Amino acid sequence: MLLRKKLSREIPLFVMLTPAVVLVLVYAYAPMVGIVMAFQRVLPGKGIFGSPWVGLDNFAFILRMPNILQVLWNTIRIAGLKAAAGVVVPVTVALMLNNVTSQAFKRTVQTIIYLPHFLSWVILAGIFIDILSPSEGVVNHILGLVGIPPIFFLGNDKVFPWTMVVTDVWKSFGFGAIVYLAALTDIDPTLYEAAVMDGASRRQQTRHITLPGISGTIIMLSTLSLGNILNAGFDQIFNLYSPLVYRTGDIIDTLVYRIGIANYQYGVATAVGLFKSVVSLLLIGIAYKLAAKWADYRIF
Repeated sequence: MLLRKKLSREIPLFVMLTPAVVLVLVYAYAPMVGIVMAFQRVLPGKGIFGSPWVGLDNFAFILRMPNILQVLWNTIRIAGLKAAAGVVVPVTVALMLNNVTSQAFKRTVQTIIYLPHFLSWVILAGIFIDILSPSEGVVNHILGLVGIPPIFFLGNDKVFPWTMVVTDVWKSFGFGAIVYLAALTDIDPTLYEAAVMDGASRRQQTRHITLPGISGTIIMLSTLSLGNILNAGFDQIFNLYSPLVYRTGDIIDTLVYRIGIANYQYGVATAVGLFKSVVSLLLIGIAYKLAAKWADYRIF
């Protein structure tokens, strides 16, 4: 009787969730049937149910690709640099804003630095292509004023990865800063009062109170970012890269795009994507274990 009463009370909630569950099943789980293409030589005319099976040949083809190790290294390098900068920069900005006494100025700055988070890379790519142009870009114009020769940010394979890191941090650090500012509000203000009574300077307060107070959030976000180590940002790189920077800028996602969409090798592209998904799943599992151990973060 109690169970029936509880179910009758929660039925409206289940009905409310039904559209979301259906969308997830249709757009997230149903396409997973396409994983079988990783073990087929896909013939578009015959579809995935009529194409011949090739076993692990697609994976063997991937391992024989001359640039696969370079692409994997590019992905890990760019994603790792983004993850590191994505912690250091937001934390630094949050600490600076936390020391601002003017609430109006603080809110204004928060709004300004948060706005780029809402812009897509399609829009930002056009902006960065213009401002980073070696001939007419405002950045190179400023560098020329101080005697630095023009830099081809999007065409120099040595500079391109760092350009991706800096532009990604510029877009996302505002969101991260707000997260850390929220964590700062949980610190007991009486700790600062006691530190001031003991003669602690601003730097000492930051070192011994502020940073330890948000260390749990820093550790949690840092460990969870391990799960995205193979996601170096397809939208950003696809809209900004060119054959000139393939050596250092080509990542797994852009390789999959070129193999599957541009060259119509659907089986090989699916095999690359499946490999990435399996590794990412393992890294996410490790990340959650580390987050539970170091930051007491659990989802279940």
